[in-house]
Amino acid sequence: MAARKRSVRNTAKKPVPARRSPTPRGVGREGKGAKGRAVGKAKRPNAAADADFEPLAYARALIRAIKNFPQPGILFRDITPLLADPKGLHIVLDAFAARFIGEGVDAVVGIESRGFIFGGALAARLNCSFVPVRKAGKLPHRTDRVSYSLEYGEAELEMHRDALREGDRVLVIDDLLATGGTAAAAGELVHRQGATVAAFAFVVELDSLNGRDRLAPLPVISLLHYD
Repeated sequence: MAARKRSVRNTAKKPVPARRSPTPRGVGREGKGAKGRAVGKAKRPNAAADADFEPLAYARALIRAIKNFPQPGILFRDITPLLADPKGLHIVLDAFAARFIGEGVDAVVGIESRGFIFGGALAARLNCSFVPVRKAGKLPHRTDRVSYSLEYGEAELEMHRDALREGDRVLVIDDLLATGGTAAAAGELVHRQGATVAAFAFVVELDSLNGRDRLAPLPVISLLHYD
């Protein structure tokens, strides 16, 4: 008698479809909220978030104007949003580096205090020394000191006497060029040590104050210009 075949029941479990993650309340799959509101891409906080911007226009859009600071009648150009934006800061540093790389710069002199921010980073990119120029009484070693005039009085700057070597080519940098008095004083400190100012560099220049005339005939490189 032929053996009866035993039926074998298939006990393998059927695959269970993956459960969809619950859609956050108020957001649909097609970028619509529960009530039909479009909630796709986040709204840009300002024009500087537009990747199609020309690089320096991107940086300009990050600088805000503050009225009546530090005194009535002054329109202050605040660069702190630029410093807070990695892309904007890179754009500024790249622009400076592209201009001065290969120019034989031996040292970058940064003027207190915002000149330190750009000067130190730029010196690293140019593979040269960074030298701080500070307000009087801030440096611990022997210094050269120079006095200069401001709109509201006198001020002094100092630089260590052993900061530069004779014949060094120096780039003097600060965040802003206004009347040019501070930059000219820094240039005088450079010359006292037998070095040469190859150029002055600024992120922002206020053209109506004619600060570059005070620095002539030396080259003045400013990335952004305002009246």
